[in-house]
Amino acid sequence: MKIGKWQGWAVALGLMLSAASAGAAQPVTVGSKIDTEGSLLGNIILQVLESHGVKTVNKLQLGTTPVVRGAITAGELDIYPEYTGNGALFFKDQQDPVWKDPTKGYQKVKNLDAQKNKLIWLTPASANNGWTIAVRQELAQDNKLKSMADLSRYLKEGGEFKLAASAEFIERQDALPAFEKAYGFKLKPDQLLSLAGGDTAVTLRAAAQQTSGVNGAMAYGTDGPVAALGLQTLSDPQRVQPVYAPAPVVREAVLKEYPQMAQWLDPVFRALDEKTLQQLNAKIAVEGVDAKQVAAQWLRDKGLAGAQG
Repeated sequence: MKIGKWQGWAVALGLMLSAASAGAAQPVTVGSKIDTEGSLLGNIILQVLESHGVKTVNKLQLGTTPVVRGAITAGELDIYPEYTGNGALFFKDQQDPVWKDPTKGYQKVKNLDAQKNKLIWLTPASANNGWTIAVRQELAQDNKLKSMADLSRYLKEGGEFKLAASAEFIERQDALPAFEKAYGFKLKPDQLLSLAGGDTAVTLRAAAQQTSGVNGAMAYGTDGPVAALGLQTLSDPQRVQPVYAPAPVVREAVLKEYPQMAQWLDPVFRALDEKTLQQLNAKIAVEGVDAKQVAAQWLRDKGLAGAQG
């Protein structure tokens, strides 16, 4: 009987300590990039955490890649969605072909970030959100533009072209400069319309509306509104771009405080394939549905979380 009583006290004490620990847990600051998919994925992460009783601080659509990356490495964010291919940029390793392999690229950035920054990459989605260029459909049809190689040929023939893009896409060595180098073309300053932020919904709309003579736009592989806006993406036969698979990235200290976070998010990101992301992004960018509502509805439909409406 005495042993049973002591066991009972031990269990009760353990429960009290566990409850105290949970009560003392700090809120998790969830961030994302400024673009449409950043808002979608950030809302998904935030709602999954909240559905499991985790208090959160909403820092969604915080800014471009350098801003959000700087915030998490400084400890100002706890978790946000990032893309595996950006490991090449973060670790100044653009020449390694490993980034073009979805599995090897993920493992490399996961290992490097854990060792150097105490940032943990969780399960990635089976999608590639790599950068590409979309052109107006009539331009593509009239000039037989299906690939970046076709665009290069068209430009060398003196074809009229003006691209709407973010400053990041124009300047980053693994973005437009990489395409120009691989396919042998060079856009002049007057062929570029640099738009603030990194939201492809803005660049695609500029091409659709022919803003300032624009007939091409920076786009992502998982963009939903491309076809709906009368545009066509160009293929990248030389595989210039790394694979950009989205995955939650969390600070090691936060994951230790909430070790079940990886289990909660694993089935969610496994369910986010390329087609699903295109459809969800289109609801936001084309239909005008709020990203929070799109995330909540998808999570409910999939039974992945008791999402907040």
